[in-house]
Amino acid sequence: MHLLKWLYPGMHFKRWLLLFMAGGMLVSLGLALIFNYKYLEQVEESIFRFVYQIRGSYDYGATAMVGAVIILLGMAVMLLAIRFIIRSVITLILPENSADLVDIVYEKRRLKSGPVITAIGGGHGLSMLLRGLKTMTDHVTAIVTVADDGGSSGRLREELGIIPPGDLRNCLVALADTEPLMERLFQYRFGGNKELAGHSFGNLFLAAMSGVTGDMESALETSSKVLAVKGRVLPASTQYVRLDATMEDGTVVCGESRIPLAKKRIKSVKLSPSPVMPVAAAIDAIYRAEVIVMGPGSLYTSVMPNLLVEGVAEAIKKSSAIKVYICNVMTQSGETDGYTASMHVRAIIEHAGQGIIDYVVVNNAPVSQEKAAHYAAHGEYPVAVDEEELKALGVGIVQADIVNRADGIHHDPNKLTECLKELIHRLEDSI
Repeated sequence: MHLLKWLYPGMHFKRWLLLFMAGGMLVSLGLALIFNYKYLEQVEESIFRFVYQIRGSYDYGATAMVGAVIILLGMAVMLLAIRFIIRSVITLILPENSADLVDIVYEKRRLKSGPVITAIGGGHGLSMLLRGLKTMTDHVTAIVTVADDGGSSGRLREELGIIPPGDLRNCLVALADTEPLMERLFQYRFGGNKELAGHSFGNLFLAAMSGVTGDMESALETSSKVLAVKGRVLPASTQYVRLDATMEDGTVVCGESRIPLAKKRIKSVKLSPSPVMPVAAAIDAIYRAEVIVMGPGSLYTSVMPNLLVEGVAEAIKKSSAIKVYICNVMTQSGETDGYTASMHVRAIIEHAGQGIIDYVVVNNAPVSQEKAAHYAAHGEYPVAVDEEELKALGVGIVQADIVNRADGIHHDPNKLTECLKELIHRLEDSI
């Protein structure tokens, strides 16, 4: 029954219903004192007569049963009255959602009691993950790389001297609880061959908001209100930075967008100029987190730049949170050619230090031959899960089907969220 949903655990409604009932009893007692007991006696006498006519004799149990029915009827009337009072108020504020009020309240309560999660990364991988995490908890903070120097973000970075807004925009949209039209607007990209060509409206919006508020951190906070964002989106740093890669042949490639194009094996990456100072709120989010998730996304150009910001890796290692790395399903041409799962993990440990990862999540669902052949033509292959090497690195292994059924290649946000839920619950049960 729809009304009974108000009595679900976690709704914080039963306590107030009981208080309302107590108040009703006090009012009833007061009315009885004001209007004399004789009226109550008449009601009571009528009930006794009714029971007597049915039973043929006085039966206290039957009388008590009638009393219980009256109490239940009164409770139902009070519950119905409260429901319609609340709905009449909500209808004025959210008329389109008033019919689903109890479900809205229940969902809000559930999300409010969810775990505190800090997700670290960039690119499409992070925004995809956030779409799943926002269905799990309201307490999500995304820490986003600011090393992007390509496309619309790179142009705005060079022309306006701001940190690249592209990945930040994608994360805002992913965490937004707003109309689909607003999401389409923020993701809209201008066509043609004029100055606006290739720019995303959301990027221009954040650039303008940064100018209005004074900095990108404030711009993101204000934009989050516009988009009704569940959680927070923070840049790893507000400094102008460049990602440089040293290849195994000793050559150095400067610029995030140029690294994969070099088609050489990467030895290490670093941020320039050094040191790159973090956003204070990002460090605070790491320490407050119950779960820290790194990835999925490009290993060296999306995940790693965040860990190279001063103090970020150290904060992760010191944090009491569960530290999870989501390994990519496929290798990335020009960046992780021939990499196994352990090689992804080892690269992170070599850059950020031991203790940065507690668990690695890897895909165990098969990749279709058709898709595998398509990606192989571009030099990309399924990431092999080398369990013994992973165990030797001191990390726990979580194997699960975490890919989208439509293509069997990309991560599925809902499957990833369920996987993280199961890991969290398993660890809580073992404590």
